Amino acid sequence: MTDLERLERMPRVPMAALPTRFEEAPRMARAIAGDKAPSLYLKRDDLTGLATGGNKTRKLEYLVADAIKGGYDILVTTGAAQSNHARQTAAAGAKYGLKVILVLEGEDPGPPQGNHLLDVILGADVRFAGVEEDEAVWGKMVALRDELASQGRKAYLIPVGGSVPIGALGYATAVLELADQALAAGVKKADIYIASGSAGTQAGVELGLRLAHRQGFDGHCYGVSVSHRAHEIAAEVARIANGTAELIGSDIRLEPGEIDILDQYVGPGYAVATPGGIEAIELLARSEGVLLDPVYTGKAMAGLVDQVRRGRYGRGEPVIFWHTGGVPALFVYAEEFTKKR
Repeated sequence: MTDLERLERMPRVPMAALPTRFEEAPRMARAIAGDKAPSLYLKRDDLTGLATGGNKTRKLEYLVADAIKGGYDILVTTGAAQSNHARQTAAAGAKYGLKVILVLEGEDPGPPQGNHLLDVILGADVRFAGVEEDEAVWGKMVALRDELASQGRKAYLIPVGGSVPIGALGYATAVLELADQALAAGVKKADIYIASGSAGTQAGVELGLRLAHRQGFDGHCYGVSVSHRAHEIAAEVARIANGTAELIGSDIRLEPGEIDILDQYVGPGYAVATPGGIEAIELLARSEGVLLDPVYTGKAMAGLVDQVRRGRYGRGEPVIFWHTGGVPALFVYAEEFTKKR
């Protein structure tokens, strides 16, 4: 049995509206580089469909399948107050009849807005950990799992972003979908830009690209960091990707040095809007009617825009931007778009 056949047999429950669209964005390309513009394509995972969509839905198809298979009745996960992953987990739990507890980082920010508001509407039990360090939050999740076990409940813990080997299966599969669409559009080789934070999405993409290469598509991924330094993300991408390869019995292995991360677009820190990100959001909105967010996709598109403007790509050369969603967070950043600049 091949790697692809084993990947197709991994347990999965349907949640996403697939395949998501693969479309050219010629007006955006011209807005970036005029007559010298590359051919820009968008992979629209903002349209996966679950509670406004986003990339985590693909991961949750495998994570929820694993939880159901194991007899779990509660999903417990974490993230920031505006976590897209938390919102999609809340929706996934609602769809499959699983209680969802969100142990979010930090203190309660007050009246819920954006993703936090959607968490509430979706019926999640939203709690704030009072701490922000990953290990401290995870410790609280473990303690909660033990408390629930004493009550006869079985809690399935999902790390931030669903960034574990099982979750990354979603993007190993997604790359095969993208490869089919790209090849049908006459794109046999292209660089792919994607936001990279907790590393699970890029891990799946990196593994998927190595599988897709065997199918005739030659893609190279550039993860645009939204939080950590390049070497930190590269190490985590390789670790998760290798774990995913092991799950499907593949002999593919990645080294951190093979992973390309652009970390110069983070700005002051995670979830802090940058001028480049705001410009990228407005450019795409006003040229193609497609919305990005300031936390993830805005910064990733800012990276692509900057690389194009630096002359990295020639006229008509294909470049792909993988839109991973996040639109609900826009509503928390109204001041960034309305203040005079």
